[in-house]
Amino acid sequence: MPVPERIQPKRLGDYLEIMTKAVFQSGISWKVVEAKWPGIREAFQDFDSDVVAGFAEPELDDLCQDTRVIRNRRKLSAIVSNAQRMVELDEEHGGFQKYLRSHSDFSSTVQDIRKQFKFMGDTGTYFFLYVVGEEVPPHDEWFASRKSK
Repeated sequence: MPVPERIQPKRLGDYLEIMTKAVFQSGISWKVVEAKWPGIREAFQDFDSDVVAGFAEPELDDLCQDTRVIRNRRKLSAIVSNAQRMVELDEEHGGFQKYLRSHSDFSSTVQDIRKQFKFMGDTGTYFFLYVVGEEVPPHDEWFASRKSK
């Protein structure tokens, strides 16, 4: 996987898009995810967080039939759930970046993201935090520290 480009999120949907990419890349080749990304972005309404958070069973049923997306119902459902939780945390903390920075260190941030969001493991969370411009340890150090666990 090439080194992902970092972004400066300007809206909640930017966070949702990167988290969704992490969810889809869990157990699936990043090349497959990248190839389908334009269709995924379109199907998820350009990651408008409020719209995605409002998806219900009929929209999930439609997504499961949509060839533009990776049709894994558990992941599609997780993305909707993650959007709902992201909107809640954004409101609770007065901004999603404030939520991310409300933890004492990188490890506690990772631990809380894994608890709050579905399909977000250590690697996906590292990817997510790195891409959205949060402080992360150097990848080599982080990877080595995980091997010792």
